Amino acid sequence: MKKLFLSFALVALAVCGILALPTATFAAPVTRSATTSTPRLAPSCSEAPVESVRCLALLLVPPDGTPRANGPSGFGPADLRSAYNLPTTGGNNKTIAIVDAFDDPNAEADLAVYRSHFGLPPCTTANGCFRKVDQNGGTDYPQADSGWAQEISLDLDMVSAICPNCHILLVEAKNSSLRHLGKAVDTAVSLGATAVSNSYGGSEFPFEVALYGKHYDHPGVAITASAGDNGFGTLLPAAFNTVVAVGGTTLVRNANHPRGWSESAWVGTGSGCSAHAKKQAWQTDPGCTHRTISDVSAVADPSTGVAVFDTFGQSGWLVFGGTSASAPIIAGIYGLAGNAAQINAAAFLYSHANHLNDVSAGVNGSCANSYLCVAKLGYDGPTGLGTPNGTLAF
Repeated sequence: MKKLFLSFALVALAVCGILALPTATFAAPVTRSATTSTPRLAPSCSEAPVESVRCLALLLVPPDGTPRANGPSGFGPADLRSAYNLPTTGGNNKTIAIVDAFDDPNAEADLAVYRSHFGLPPCTTANGCFRKVDQNGGTDYPQADSGWAQEISLDLDMVSAICPNCHILLVEAKNSSLRHLGKAVDTAVSLGATAVSNSYGGSEFPFEVALYGKHYDHPGVAITASAGDNGFGTLLPAAFNTVVAVGGTTLVRNANHPRGWSESAWVGTGSGCSAHAKKQAWQTDPGCTHRTISDVSAVADPSTGVAVFDTFGQSGWLVFGGTSASAPIIAGIYGLAGNAAQINAAAFLYSHANHLNDVSAGVNGSCANSYLCVAKLGYDGPTGLGTPNGTLAF
């Protein structure tokens, strides 16, 4: 069905598939064509078996095949704050947790370069802002992996861009199984996280909620999860009804728009009707009797991607997209809002949707109930309730 809506982004994603091997390193770039003038998309992680996931970071590779080592390209912190009407202050003493699999040995050093370049305050182990732990809260870090390291760099940089005064907790799971990642989420919450970002996804399966749902159910903590990068279709953990499922948009500057920016649903974003997770009372869309994805969205299109600094596997300034970017952006906004005690999954968003930017253009596939794959006024699957307009919806 997605063939009706192919773009070069979706072509690359369809080739790489939804799932990824838990021991994957950097996946081979997927090209649109043989031309040297066309950027390529390289998924950071490749396929994984059922009950495991892949990271959802998508690297935009320039035509010459080299990263932009001389400086960043793509949206930086000031761009994102402008696009989403975010304050430059807030988040003090709030902790945003990043949960990923495997180890990024360069995480803190790479984060320091990103923050220094954009004039953000230092966030280090020494000053108490940054902390890295294993899934049990200790320092027995897992095996290093270059693909997941790119994901970690993307996540850390996006939280920094949105909430530079927040503390950052990086929790590294032993591998990419939901069992170990779920344990890492529990650890993040036990260590005081205000929000926990999960930029990964795997296929739904029977008994998913009974086996792993409890790890993603923490009232009073915002658990964000990427909706997916393969177009219309659902993934875990975004399908759990206790998380905030984050879709993706294409974000462009638009001087003729009162906001100064325009957004449409990104063709690659995930969306749809969960096969197994129940619908929550605050979701009232009529075309899905189960949990509907997404709840909210932010920029994810690699062609309008974000600047990231990474040196493990790649080297230097890179441009990334995927809903791996939008999930930590939304987690950072929960940190800015400082409203964690009121968070009951996505319920607060649905009662404050008037404080979001409604996105009413773009498609991500073909589906029987069109709002599940076509952006429209009001709620829709690809973009949920819309994108941030300040922090009042959070």
